[in-house]
Amino acid sequence: MRNFSISPDLTPLYRSAIGFDRLAKLAEQTAANNGNNGYPPYNIELLGENRYRITMAVAGFAMEELEITSEGEKLLVKGNKNPTKDERKYLHQGIAERGFERSFQLADHVKVIGAELENGLLDIDLVREIPEAMKARKIEITRSRLVEG
Repeated sequence: MRNFSISPDLTPLYRSAIGFDRLAKLAEQTAANNGNNGYPPYNIELLGENRYRITMAVAGFAMEELEITSEGEKLLVKGNKNPTKDERKYLHQGIAERGFERSFQLADHVKVIGAELENGLLDIDLVREIPEAMKARKIEITRSRLVEG
């Protein structure tokens, strides 16, 4: 079976949209992020007009084994399991004890405001704070002045 890479031509989008030249970059990063194999599973919730929550299932990880960093428009969540001192003999091991690294691309003006770990679920709260200068404003239309000469 052959795999074909489709590279869409985004030129029509650039004609009518200003500042969306990052779209191709975001698509590439999303495609590269698909290698995460789905571990650990997560949800993204809309809590309000500009509030969001990422909930990750991190059962078995202690707070000191988790690290959250936010840099620019990238959120990175890492989990590194500390090696257990006792050697266990498993007949079946279905609970993952491997480390992970999951990244999320954040939209403009979205920032992390807090994180909590409870019952094996890591909640990361985010908010989008649009600067006043970027909010919609009404532009007054005036009559043109005729120049007499």
